[in-house]
Amino acid sequence: MNQMNKKEFDCIAIKREAQSRIYEETKDMTHQQQIEYFRNAIRKSHFREWWEQANSFTGHRIDRVS
Repeated sequence: MNQMNKKEFDCIAIKREAQSRIYEETKDMTHQQQIEYFRNAIRKSHFREWWEQANSFTGHRIDRVS
């Protein structure tokens, strides 16, 4: 019989907590407000540099929504 090790980091639980938090913060927003919410989140995160590089490589802004 295999013993299950106690997890020190539960990826699924962290993901669900983040999804729940984002849902609560955005549930009453319009579509345009949600777009701005995620743009601001990227600007404040460690993904900012990657996002800016991705925009510069494409020659246009990839964060545009039509």
